[in-house]
Amino acid sequence: MKPVFEYTKGMTEKEMHYCPGCTHGIAHRLVMEALDEKDDLGNALGVTPIGCSVVGHQYMNIDMMESAHGRAPAVASGIKRVHPNSPVFTYQGDGDLASIGTAEIIHAAARGEKICVFFINNAIYGMTGGQMAPTTLIGQKATTCVDGRTFAQAGSPIRMAEIIATLDGAVFVERVTLTTPGGVRKAKKAIQTAFEVQEKKLGFSFVEIISTCPTNWGVTPVNALKWAKENMEDYYEIKQFKCPEEVK
Repeated sequence: MKPVFEYTKGMTEKEMHYCPGCTHGIAHRLVMEALDEKDDLGNALGVTPIGCSVVGHQYMNIDMMESAHGRAPAVASGIKRVHPNSPVFTYQGDGDLASIGTAEIIHAAARGEKICVFFINNAIYGMTGGQMAPTTLIGQKATTCVDGRTFAQAGSPIRMAEIIATLDGAVFVERVTLTTPGGVRKAKKAIQTAFEVQEKKLGFSFVEIISTCPTNWGVTPVNALKWAKENMEDYYEIKQFKCPEEVK
């Protein structure tokens, strides 16, 4: 009988530490499937910083390096320049990329570094206890804004994809979601396109992935998907912002 589903070679069989309902596992698999289908698992190099994905190297069955908090784009830039023909990517959360790592991501994009950045946006600091992140929505509660984020106190949530898209070095920028099966399929397509852009040496690729954090949002896994779809996708538009003609 022909199998209809197989465990991708890109993932190890180690049990994940992520909370029930967290969509990190889905995102991990999509990245690894994209590499596996291009037969690039043996060549790929990934970088994870501090955050929930700090031990991503235990699950992604490729060569990986861990960076200091927020510094993954800088580390990946160095790796890519030493290994120009290898697929190189970072896998970062919003507390990491949009806060302490703002300088690194902006300048890597501005330089047009030929890497892929996969940005997991769940609108909160996950690993360290649910503090407000730069992406936390207005009115959303967190341990450091127990009554909900306000514009007067913290300004507006940062839309990273829109910022990155303004930079000439960033040639592929898309925001996707993992809240529905259709969204998951489109997310994989965006990840595949990002690696294709890198393979063709066209420039910097950035894929923002709307994700969930049931534990720190204080909701069930099912309600987390609903909350993300009804709230996050309203503020963070699911959209392709830039794509080079060579990969359309």
